[in-house]
Amino acid sequence: MVFGVTMIRSAIGCNQNLANLVTRQIIYAGLGLPVILVLAAIDYRFWGGVIRPMYAVIILFLIILRLTAGQRFGAARWIETGLVSIQPTELAKIVVILSLAYFFSRRIESRHGWGWLIGSLLIALGVAFFIFIQPNLSNVIVILVIWAAMAWVSGLKFRQIGIMALGTVVLIAVAFPLLQAYQIARVRTFLFPESGARSGATYNVLQALIALGSGGWVGKGYGHGTQTQLCFMKVRHTDFIFSVVGEEFGFIGALLVIILLGFIIYRCLRASRLAGDSFGSLTAFGVAILIFFQGAVNIAVNMNLIPVTGLPLPFISYGGSGLLSLMLGIGLAESVIMRHRLLAF
Repeated sequence: MVFGVTMIRSAIGCNQNLANLVTRQIIYAGLGLPVILVLAAIDYRFWGGVIRPMYAVIILFLIILRLTAGQRFGAARWIETGLVSIQPTELAKIVVILSLAYFFSRRIESRHGWGWLIGSLLIALGVAFFIFIQPNLSNVIVILVIWAAMAWVSGLKFRQIGIMALGTVVLIAVAFPLLQAYQIARVRTFLFPESGARSGATYNVLQALIALGSGGWVGKGYGHGTQTQLCFMKVRHTDFIFSVVGEEFGFIGALLVIILLGFIIYRCLRASRLAGDSFGSLTAFGVAILIFFQGAVNIAVNMNLIPVTGLPLPFISYGGSGLLSLMLGIGLAESVIMRHRLLAF
C-alpha cells in the first residue's frame, strides 16, 4: 500500500487538480489498517451467523445506489455522502464470498446435484444483477468467477463444468448485442484494433504499451516516465497504474509487483489449506481468488491481452472503497489462520 501511494503520487504529477488523491488514499489506508486488526480479532465464524442480514443490507445499498446515485463515466457506481464516495460494489464482493462460503460449508457433505449448484448461483446472481444494471459488467464477471472457483473447490462435477461452459458460450452470444454501446466498442476495438486506431479508441492502450516497452529492464526512474509525466496516458492512477510502474521501474520493478501480489495470494491460499473448518477455508480461498483475478485482469489490460475493463490493481491503484474491501478480505484471512487450531494453555 505504501508503494501504491507512492505510484499514485507519481501518476498524477502532471495534473495538480488531482493532488488531493494522494492524501485521500493515505487516509483510506490508515482506516484500513485498524479494519484488518478488528477483523482478525473477531472470530470469522461470527460472520456465518449474520450473513443473511449482511446480504440483505448490501442488496439494499445497491438498490439505493441505482435510485439515487449520480453517474460518472456513464455509470451509477458511487453513493456521494458529502465527505467521501462509497462504492457498494466493492463491499458486495466480500459479502458474496462470505455468503458462498457459508452456503457451501453447510452443504459440504450433501449431494452436489443441480439444486446445490443453482442455489449457490442464485446467491451470486442476486448481487450481480444489481451491479449489472449500473452498468458494471467487469465486477459482475468478478463475482461470477468467485462463484465458479468456490463451487469448483466445493465439489463441482466435470459434467456440470462442461454443461456450464457450453451455457456460458451460448449466453455470451445471446447477451452480447444487449450490452452497453461502450462495452461492445471495447470488445470490437480489442478484436479489430485498426478500427479503434482510426476512432482514437485504442489511444490509451497504445500509450500503456509504449510506457511498458520504454521502461526497459530497470525503468526511467521514479517521476521520470515520459508517457506518465506528460499526461499521455489517461486514468493512469487507476486502471493503468501498472504501466506507470513498468515505465518508471522497468521489467524488474513490474515483476517485483507481480511477485508481491503472488505472495499475498499464496498466504491466503495457505490460510485456506490450514483452516480449521470448511467455512474458514472457503472464505480465505475466495479472498485469494478476488485478489488474483483482479490483479491478473488489470495487468492483462495494461499489456493489451484482453479488452479494457475497469478493474484496479489490488492495493496499488487509487480507490478508497476498493482498498478497504481488500483489507476486509485480508482481515478475514488473518482471522482464519489465527484460529486454524485450538490454543493450548
